[in-house]
Amino acid sequence: MEKTEKEKALEIAKLLTDMKGENVVVLDISKLNSWTNYFVITTVASGIQAQGFYKAVKDYINDNGLEIHQTSQKSQQGDDWNLIDAGNIVIHLMSPQAREFYDLEKLWHAGERLN
Repeated sequence: MEKTEKEKALEIAKLLTDMKGENVVVLDISKLNSWTNYFVITTVASGIQAQGFYKAVKDYINDNGLEIHQTSQKSQQGDDWNLIDAGNIVIHLMSPQAREFYDLEKLWHAGERLN
């Protein structure tokens, strides 16, 4: 039986938590927009850690029938905010400063926190 998107989002969150991601949050924002259903947000301590997270998430995506649609970075170094767009699941790897500044949980406060 294939996993639901919700199960996949929660598994990505567990993967990031197991890899020592800080303050990992899954938000169900499916009722708030038409372009994605889940945000997985975590704070990363360094660019090296973000690279490790990116590789692990990419491997998970490839192994679970998802596809990376586009990736973008909010800074040239890529250390502040790395975004992985897997369609209905968007993963945000954010520095502590970017996490505080953009405050996605507050911005998307109407979304349901799943973890």
